[in-house]
Amino acid sequence: MESNPPPATDADILPALYRIASLATGPAEHTAVAHAALTAVMETLGADGGSLLIINPESNRLEFETTHQLNVGPGSPGLELGQGLPGWAALHGQPVLVGQVAQDNRYRPMRDATQCQMAAPLAVDERILGVIALDRDGPDSFCDADLARLIRLADETARVLRRLWLLEQLEGKGRQLETLITTGQSLVGKLESQELFDSLTRDACHMLGGRSAALFLHDNARDTVRCVSLHTPAGVAAPNGDLPADSCLVAATVRTSRQTEFGDIQSPEFRSLADLPEDPALHSVLITPLIYEHDVLGVLALFSERVQRFDNDAKRLCAGLANLGAVALENARLYARVFQSEETLRKNEQLTTLGLLAAEIAHEIRNPLTVLKLLHGGLGLDFPEHDPRRTDMRVISEKLDQLEAIVMRVLQFGKSPSSGLHSRWALVDIVNDTLVLVRLKLAQAKIRLHFETPGVSPVVEGHKGQLQQVLLNLILNSTHAMPDGGTISLSVGTRDQGGLPCATLDITDTGNGIPPDIANRIFDSFLSGRPDGTGLGLAIAKRILLSHRGDITLAATGPGGTTMRITLPLAH
Repeated sequence: MESNPPPATDADILPALYRIASLATGPAEHTAVAHAALTAVMETLGADGGSLLIINPESNRLEFETTHQLNVGPGSPGLELGQGLPGWAALHGQPVLVGQVAQDNRYRPMRDATQCQMAAPLAVDERILGVIALDRDGPDSFCDADLARLIRLADETARVLRRLWLLEQLEGKGRQLETLITTGQSLVGKLESQELFDSLTRDACHMLGGRSAALFLHDNARDTVRCVSLHTPAGVAAPNGDLPADSCLVAATVRTSRQTEFGDIQSPEFRSLADLPEDPALHSVLITPLIYEHDVLGVLALFSERVQRFDNDAKRLCAGLANLGAVALENARLYARVFQSEETLRKNEQLTTLGLLAAEIAHEIRNPLTVLKLLHGGLGLDFPEHDPRRTDMRVISEKLDQLEAIVMRVLQFGKSPSSGLHSRWALVDIVNDTLVLVRLKLAQAKIRLHFETPGVSPVVEGHKGQLQQVLLNLILNSTHAMPDGGTISLSVGTRDQGGLPCATLDITDTGNGIPPDIANRIFDSFLSGRPDGTGLGLAIAKRILLSHRGDITLAATGPGGTTMRITLPLAH
């Protein structure tokens, strides 16, 4: 029968309340706290057996947290809500007292000698956490006053367990947040794609306690996905090759740009999907998109080894990790493009130098070639028609003409671009456009940039692409001079040089400076202070600026840094 017990006074159970309340301040794990609380309740109320059951939010069942003198093993499935007197108390949120359990069809025997049982819900803020149930061997051996005391002790036990769980959750969230911050810092610094992919899947498993994690990249043009990393126990094969998106479980996430979860991928309807790892221990999966500027770059799939529902905290944490991964992935791609552009620039420098050398050689060949033609024509040799020397002279004349044509073609090809390519440009605009090209490289190299602009930008006349090439080369040289980071400062100004008004651009770094033994030769071709340098950049920059009626000089250098100065005449 249900009971309406009289209110219990704290004086009756004060020692037990104190014992239970003190458990909230100790370092014990929640199972040990539950055991200690049940012991205090049983000793106070003189019970012969007892149990403390907790509601599992995923299965919605009562599971035994701790027991005394019950026929319950460690693998017991627990009770359904409504099953037995504890299940009835949990389902209805009300205490119950049955004096003779044999006469109540709700009772489920768990101890042979039990004849009387009472149960009280563990409730905090109208939320049922579980149940405390007590047994006695004699019929009608618990009274309404005992039930009132049990209710009071159960309320205190519920508050202690709730505080303990909240503390454990906060500690867990703190560890997850610390790991997420550390992971974010690590991901941003990873430039190798595979290292980035493996870090994402490994950290996802570590932070969220998954059995496996997989990263799929999406090719929007072909609408395919490819598994680029799988963190999983040894012996599990990853999905291989480019897979049509429509044949994959991740398609829903790719199409909607939203997180999706599936309860049990071992169900028959999932067996035909091409993107699932071949691991029968995998069950539930949470799939999170990697989104950058509204584009789905890929998805991160987290697999658990049991059927479960992922809570909101897990979803938010996985989304945060995926967002960091998307930014890091895009950063790595952009950085790779910077390196590719730098390599292309260096190849162009080599080709430009080879072209200049070819033009110089052709120019030097033309003078003696002209002399040879004049001398050959002035010899006046006219051999008879059948004399073999007549043919030789004709061949020599043809080859001299052919050589002259080759030299002229080289000289025409080596000429500077026509003046039509030159336009008027604000020097500040040229600098700003160039800095956009190197901003990612400077950020990755931990180099701060300071650009001091005048109120009104000086205007110069020239070829914008060539002037940007000069500035880009100087900035890259400064970057190499500061492998551990530093500062690059740029300042634009004007000055008179030889009575001619000129614009100046100073580029200053905080590197170690140029060695004194090569400082006066840095504009020579093929001279480099780096083992991997070509020695062409400054030589080409010098030639470009001289062709613009300007110049480049070494303004200052030393242990504190180097300043290079570009000078260009102001446009009329």
